[in-house]
Amino acid sequence: MIFGGVAGLILAGGLVALLVVAFGGAGDPFRDRASAPTDVRPPLAQACPAPAVSPGGGATGTPTAPPPAAGARTVDRDAGISYRRYGAPWQAWNEVWRAGTLQVPYRVGQHFVTEVYSGGEYHASILSAAVPAADNDAVSLDLECVGRQVAADVRAEYYPQPNTMEPLRDELTTLGGRPAWVSQFRLRFEAAGLTATEELSAVAIIDVGRPTAAVLYVSVPGTHKQFDYVVEDVLESVRVL
Repeated sequence: MIFGGVAGLILAGGLVALLVVAFGGAGDPFRDRASAPTDVRPPLAQACPAPAVSPGGGATGTPTAPPPAAGARTVDRDAGISYRRYGAPWQAWNEVWRAGTLQVPYRVGQHFVTEVYSGGEYHASILSAAVPAADNDAVSLDLECVGRQVAADVRAEYYPQPNTMEPLRDELTTLGGRPAWVSQFRLRFEAAGLTATEELSAVAIIDVGRPTAAVLYVSVPGTHKQFDYVVEDVLESVRVL
C-alpha cells in the first residue's frame, strides 16, 4: 500500500506537470489554430481573378498582326510594348513615378510641362508601365476588370478632387495585334492657381502574354488641345515586343 500510494502520488504529479505544460506555458492545443495565410497576390490579381476561359481576341475576334512600325519609337521593354515618339515640345520621361493607390510604376515615355502653378508643375504625358495583374505564372487576364480598376485609380488619384468625367470610349479592342481594354475620357476639375480646368485622357491595358499587363497612360490638358490628336494616335501606334 505504501508503494502503491507513492506510485499514485508520482503519477498524479506527472499529470499535473503535463497539464501545466499543455494549458499554461504552451497555450491551449485545442483552441489554437494556424493563422490563415496572408494573401500576397498583387492588388490587381486580387481584385480581378483570371477568367475561366482565356479572352483571346475578345469582341474583336482573332487579332491580326499589325504592319511593322515606322518612324521614331519609344520602347518599354519592361512593359513589353513600343509606341510612337513625338518631337518638341515632347521630351523623354526620365523619372519613376509610382502613381495612385495601385502604385503603377511609370518609368518610360514622354512629357512636357504645360504650366507651373502653386501646386507645382502640370504635365502633358505619354507614360507606360508594367503592372502585375495575374496570379503567379498565369498569363490570362480579365482585361475589362483590370482596365476599369486602373482607370478608376487614375481618376481618383491623379487629378484634383472633386472632378466630373465625360466618358468617350470604354471597350475591349486590340492594340498592336493583342487584346486590350481602352478607357478614354475627359475630366473637368478646378485647383487653386491651376489654369487647366479639363483634360483629355486615355488608359490602355494591353495583354502582352505575361503575368504583367502593359499600361499606357496618355493625358493632354485643356490648355493644349492642339495635342489632343496624340491620344488616339499613340494608341494606334502601339506594337507588342
